[in-house]
Amino acid sequence: MDRAPTDPVTDGFIDRGEVARFGALAATWWDEAGPMRVLHRFNPVRLAYIRDALCHRFGRDPQTPFPLDGLTICDVGCGGGVLAEPLARLGARVTGLDPAEQNIAVARAHAAASGVPVDYRGETIEAVVASGEAFDAVLIMEVVEHVSDMPAFVRTACAAVRPGGMLFAATLNRTLRSFALAIVGAEYVLGWLPRGTHDWEKFVTPDELGRAIRSGGLDLSDTTGVAYNPLTDGWRTSRDKAVNYMVAAERRP
Repeated sequence: MDRAPTDPVTDGFIDRGEVARFGALAATWWDEAGPMRVLHRFNPVRLAYIRDALCHRFGRDPQTPFPLDGLTICDVGCGGGVLAEPLARLGARVTGLDPAEQNIAVARAHAAASGVPVDYRGETIEAVVASGEAFDAVLIMEVVEHVSDMPAFVRTACAAVRPGGMLFAATLNRTLRSFALAIVGAEYVLGWLPRGTHDWEKFVTPDELGRAIRSGGLDLSDTTGVAYNPLTDGWRTSRDKAVNYMVAAERRP
């Protein structure tokens, strides 16, 4: 696959400003009280969503100790490994990709200290697809709102899904409510996230994401909202997709 021409801001699908922003936060990935606090609270619901969908797809029992044993998963934009490590603990063979070298260094160090085998690479999904690799599942979680060309990025991620495999995405809907809650509330009022973490104009509606996935040759199998519960300080799946939502898609065998 030929890469897109490089300009001063982007490189392929990568927005270098976004990479620098998250790279600067690399040391805080595993601090559950730091800037990644919201991600740690969100992690259980997205982990369960991925586990259950893969178990249904591949005929596994999600209640066994290693329900994802042997399945290959590529976590695109893995950051410090907050999602990649738990998936590896469930038995999956996980490859984590991130263009920020600082994030890969943190992820590798944490995995080594924890004794969790994850193949972390400072590579792009374009490079992986160009090499001919394919996986049982490809994850683009909390990343599509940070790339320079969302439809092309999603199509490339779809190309890394092998026949019978799945794609998972999680992102923010572009609504007035998401602007109020995810940017004004989370970044400026509550201080849950560093200011400037998100650009509302780059948020992606479910219809836009669905079209990109279908153009990548996959069938959309599920779309579900994710809502914050202030009473439990946790997240849960919901029918409300106005702010956060997740999708699952499948490639036919």
